[in-house]
Amino acid sequence: MNHDLPFRSILFDGTETGADIDAREAPECFKDLNLDQIVASITAGRDEYDLKPFFHAPLSRVETIRYRHDILRDIEDQALSGLIAGFAKKMRAMRSHLAQAGKLHYERQKQGWFLDAVDAYCDAVGCLARDLAHADLRSRGFLALREYLTAYTESGDFASLLAETQKLKADLSGVVYCLHIEGNRLVVGRYDSEPDYSAEVLRTFEKFKQGAVKEYRFDLSSGPDMNHVEAAVLNMVAQLYPEIFSSLEQYCRRRSNYLDGAIRVFDREVQFYAACLEHAERIKRAGLPFCYPTVTGQSKEVYGREVFDLALADKLTREKASVVTNDFHLKDPERICLVSGPNQGGKTTFARTFGQLHYLARLGCPVPAREARLFLCDSLFTHFEREEDLRDLSSKLENDLLRIHDILQRAAPDSIIIMNESCSSTTMTDALFLGKELIQRIIQRDMLCVFVTFLDELASLSDTIVSMVSTVYPDDPARRTFKIVRRPANGLAYAAAIAEKHRLTYECVKERIAS
Repeated sequence: MNHDLPFRSILFDGTETGADIDAREAPECFKDLNLDQIVASITAGRDEYDLKPFFHAPLSRVETIRYRHDILRDIEDQALSGLIAGFAKKMRAMRSHLAQAGKLHYERQKQGWFLDAVDAYCDAVGCLARDLAHADLRSRGFLALREYLTAYTESGDFASLLAETQKLKADLSGVVYCLHIEGNRLVVGRYDSEPDYSAEVLRTFEKFKQGAVKEYRFDLSSGPDMNHVEAAVLNMVAQLYPEIFSSLEQYCRRRSNYLDGAIRVFDREVQFYAACLEHAERIKRAGLPFCYPTVTGQSKEVYGREVFDLALADKLTREKASVVTNDFHLKDPERICLVSGPNQGGKTTFARTFGQLHYLARLGCPVPAREARLFLCDSLFTHFEREEDLRDLSSKLENDLLRIHDILQRAAPDSIIIMNESCSSTTMTDALFLGKELIQRIIQRDMLCVFVTFLDELASLSDTIVSMVSTVYPDDPARRTFKIVRRPANGLAYAAAIAEKHRLTYECVKERIAS
């Protein structure tokens, strides 16, 4: 990172930018991999920051991913996370004041709310700059932010903004006036050492007080907006103190663009990190691991220890249910995990896990694993089974082939493909032929792939293919372990699929006998 460049983003290190971030839409793979559920869970409760677009923009450089990892490690420190939370609270108050000012009817009241907003901003920025000056920071992002905030808060522009804001607050707090009410007539005048009759009344009635009494206080105000009487009083007070209120009016015009662009961006972007860490911490409390993976764009030798489907884990941990983890590894020349085994055994979950790990790694997020080495792909493609649309005159197989053709047209050697029981809607002979053709094209392009299938024979096509099998308990084949292990297939996956289709599985037969 060039330290001569001004700080612009806590998410992007300068080599990659988020200039068009809000125009990004969720990638096509999101729904298949349940990434939409994961992002919804991570960003829950932070709607005001509109964080979802950040999850739609995966990174393309290992250096930027490391930049984010270092920032996350800094924020893991409770002292720093507390500073960030305090800053966010004050900035939230600032936005609340601005929003309220926009809703009000009377101009002088709007000016008061605007002044409070700027006061909250100055407090938030000043406190953060002072606190970061003494914080133990390691990441380039926070070090650059600290340098930027120090220069900003010591600048003449901020100093004058702070001084002017504080003077106006002090001047307004010193405004004292008297109200003379007689019938329907109300007169506003300057305070001239008149006695405080409210204190006199309280002292007079104090001698009649006998023990605790029930209070009958009630709030006359129905909201923050003034009524016409209050507004009229304020206008008369402004006439009594013309210099102060004229200064306030000019202040609001001159300081309309008080908010620094980099600080505004930081206030939003830092919530990406806070949301990721808070979500991961909740899952970790259930005993599941997270790690910062080693990410490389050079080697396709990947592995994961104790990996799990984050969307499923989120659901199961809320239900106090256990989560099964798995391991995988691919060493050169291995590129394809061919996953077979009985239905409902965790094959699709494993495929999703592989995809989630690589997508989250591209975001610079912690990933659901004890340890992981992952490939920085350029794109992640998925082909999962779709429900038939009765309005579509094409066959299901034809639609599958069109979608697969589109993926192969766009995929490159650095892409990752997740195929989940593709072409399963045809006969075994045709499915085997299509599967071989598809795998040959994936092998030719040297792409990483997870291929879920009931066609065990495909595992023997090449030494680039690794057979992985979903397992059952040896003493009860009807019970799935949801463990996916690296071993040769037993050749029974297709038979199991046929038995499932015709309700001839162990469970179905046992159910029939019982009934």
